[in-house]
Amino acid sequence: MDANLEWRLISDKALRIRRWEDEFVVYNRLSGDTHLLSSSAAQILLQLQESPASQTELAEILIRTHDAEHQDDFMSQMEIILADLDKQQLIERI
Repeated sequence: MDANLEWRLISDKALRIRRWEDEFVVYNRLSGDTHLLSSSAAQILLQLQESPASQTELAEILIRTHDAEHQDDFMSQMEIILADLDKQQLIERI
């Protein structure tokens, strides 16, 4: 996956994100689906609510937030998270 490819939310008004302690639930009004997300996946969605971003930009934000030491491992994990969010129809490539 191209790390410079930009992502955005499927629709600004379609997603409802709720947090209970360390768990995040997202309801997609377009599909009617509800998803339980990891904190990293939820942070990506929250960041994409602000503006579209590339995989590299999103990874840099999460690396700072998580104090990640192994950036290469984090980038491959980011690729998996983005693919999952795309498969769940929560985000899309620009």
